[in-house]
Amino acid sequence: MRSKRIELAVGAFIVVGIMAFVYLAVQVSGLAFSDKKDTYQIVARFDDIGGLSNRAKVTIAGVNVGSVESITFDKDLYMGLVTMNIDSDVDNIPTDSSVAILTSGLLGEKYLGISIGAEDEMLKDGGEIFDTQSALVLETLISQFLFKAGDSE
Repeated sequence: MRSKRIELAVGAFIVVGIMAFVYLAVQVSGLAFSDKKDTYQIVARFDDIGGLSNRAKVTIAGVNVGSVESITFDKDLYMGLVTMNIDSDVDNIPTDSSVAILTSGLLGEKYLGISIGAEDEMLKDGGEIFDTQSALVLETLISQFLFKAGDSE
């Protein structure tokens, strides 16, 4: 009888542990159990998205203000078209703002960083940020360095 209680307690402990692990995995992956926030969409075009992915965060001054909704290829301009969901309470992004693809750490995840402009007119739903800075691709930088070093010899 006593061993049956211990087995039930251990089983319950394992089930709770697995549930906690699943919850943490979902939170870290960016899929949240919480309701969707009210957002509006803006777009930006980049020459090279360099590993940016869907659900990547969008920041202003280091504060998370949205996420990447989708990344598609613009066939007319031959550029990557990034659609962002911005929290509706952040409705004061000027139209002359710029956006850059940044990296967390040296080899970390890619995210978008918006630098605020000075224009009086604000971006609305469906607006576009025209001033963009593509990702720095580490492999390209290394190859440029190696080929420059080879030219000096």
